[in-house]
Amino acid sequence: MRILIVEDEKKVADFIKRGLKEEGYAVDCAYDGEEGFFLAGENDYDLIILDLMLPKMDGLTLCGKLRGRKKNTPIIMLTARDSVQDKVKGLDAGANDYLLKPFAFEELLARIRAALRVKNTVSSTLLNVGSLTLDMITHKVTRDSKIIELSSKEYALLEYLMRNPGAVVTRTMISEHVWDINFETFTNVIDVYINYLRNKIDQGFKVKMIHTVRGRGYTLKTDR
Repeated sequence: MRILIVEDEKKVADFIKRGLKEEGYAVDCAYDGEEGFFLAGENDYDLIILDLMLPKMDGLTLCGKLRGRKKNTPIIMLTARDSVQDKVKGLDAGANDYLLKPFAFEELLARIRAALRVKNTVSSTLLNVGSLTLDMITHKVTRDSKIIELSSKEYALLEYLMRNPGAVVTRTMISEHVWDINFETFTNVIDVYINYLRNKIDQGFKVKMIHTVRGRGYTLKTDR
């Protein structure tokens, strides 16, 4: 899952980014409305966290312009404004949720999970491919009831593969969804993490699930 934070207070943006990365999300930051609008138009984000008061283009305008371009990415608006009128303006502009500053990071995470569940139009919080199960709330991963311990980045990579079962995902696609905008695509980091996953997901099982498609990328196949 890749998230865009549009927040002009760098300390706030960096705090949110650090926390989200610890949860396994890929995160980009924009520090003004124009930069946020550009990044949101150029990249495929799963969710946008948007401050209301921004230089160059305010959050309401940015949100409205994205909706005007038929961008349906879930938007959580952050603001210190607590009047009912301000909340109504934010929601009417196209925001999916509205969170007041200061906020508990745990609550922000819960709102992100809720927004992503609605986006994916599923009631279940589980991803299943064959005997492999991933719980998006607890981050628990099992294969045939065997608990598999993953780092945050391994989890994010596996989640992306499980959202695209049977499809070939290229290194570029993986970098866009699992790493942030500063990721150097010419490194072998993705190959390294694929090998980490293989050692944890496939080790000890007769049927291998993670496969390399030479010259193209990787695919996750069911073992059933």
